[in-house]
Amino acid sequence: MESKVFRTMADGCPGLIFQHADQGSFIQNGKKLSEAFLFGQTTRYAEIKLAGSFKTVGVYFQPHALQTVFGYKPDELTDSCLDVNLMAKKHGFNLSEQLSNAATSADQLDILSAYLQAQVDKNTKQDNEAMQYALVSIIQSNGTVSLNQLQKYLQLSERSFQRNFKLYTGITPKLFSRICRFQASLKQLKDISYDKLSDIAYGHDYADQSHFIRSFKEFSGLSPNQYLKQTNELVENFAEVLK
Repeated sequence: MESKVFRTMADGCPGLIFQHADQGSFIQNGKKLSEAFLFGQTTRYAEIKLAGSFKTVGVYFQPHALQTVFGYKPDELTDSCLDVNLMAKKHGFNLSEQLSNAATSADQLDILSAYLQAQVDKNTKQDNEAMQYALVSIIQSNGTVSLNQLQKYLQLSERSFQRNFKLYTGITPKLFSRICRFQASLKQLKDISYDKLSDIAYGHDYADQSHFIRSFKEFSGLSPNQYLKQTNELVENFAEVLK
């Protein structure tokens, strides 16, 4: 049976994916993933194989959704995933069964929307306005905002800022900033809006071209040149597929 390969890269966001078991299964490191799974922040690249046909529906969340939607500790899911049904059944949802029996993709999205709304309604955790401000500031600056100035603006100690941000998103503000910077450089690379790689490096505050290449390879598993050569051979990322 032919397999498709998905290259997952660090993108700063968690998500939820459903793949009908009768159509095919996702496999990572030789382990079959559950039919419906929730994944957390990804801090490194990985490859996931799909044995069977591709018939997937999913949701791509904001960086802090594991806490604000599910009331879940996001750091417990960083670079990991869990079977959504284990969580859904506690609230009266047999999510996989409902999604499997849905007639159309639109019906599946309606089921997911109802489930997520129920999660929001049940979640008693309040949003952290300070961390939301920090999150937006980092995203809008493509990861180049000064974390020291941000911490001072929020009137937090360095330790408190690091701890609260990690509780909010699952990773530290420094790592999240690096991922945002990587994603911005990846977009510029894909758009081919540059003359040479050093243009991307200096445009996104990397020390030099070598620094940019090392960071790019850390989060994607490929050098920029390798990425450009292989991008048409792989389904790049779940996020790209689900948008």
